[in-house]
Amino acid sequence: MAPQIIGIVGLPGSGKTEVARVFAELGAPSVRMGDVVWEELRRRGKEITESNVARVSNELRRREGMGAIAKRCIPIIRRVGKGQQAVIVDGIRGIAEVEVFRKSFGENFHLIGCWSSQITRYRRTSSRKRDDDTGDLRSFHRKDKRELSWGLGDALALADFIIVNEGSLRELEERARELFKKIMEGCR
Repeated sequence: MAPQIIGIVGLPGSGKTEVARVFAELGAPSVRMGDVVWEELRRRGKEITESNVARVSNELRRREGMGAIAKRCIPIIRRVGKGQQAVIVDGIRGIAEVEVFRKSFGENFHLIGCWSSQITRYRRTSSRKRDDDTGDLRSFHRKDKRELSWGLGDALALADFIIVNEGSLRELEERARELFKKIMEGCR
């Protein structure tokens, strides 16, 4: 039986990676879409910074189409998914990527949207200190606008499931566990 492919979409700081982590604890390996961009930066000998990630992400989408990063993830997903019940795709950024995954995986593709308010997300991203996070509110807003320009809002609006993540990490983990169970039971 082919694995269920569970994509996660949301703006930075909305909880995508935390949901993917919970799913991994439940036995589903995760493919982080941003790793494709990070790998491209390493291949070019460039440092992983927010501006370099933005530049290369935009370049790949301009040169190869808005679904470019998703297309590069498909062979990784297929490899990681061999013998698995599910594979998580962390970091979908637009509707074109959703379309690529739906075309490739059909009924086995499920999309989860993570939503948090802008102020909650900014607090989270400014405290986590990830290499590709922005440093100030102005940069944070620019990053949101860039990701929304890729069709992230459309993808979020068309999600099969939505997790509102305004509470504690524990609450998010509980919701994620319940949702994973619901998806997997619906596929039997």
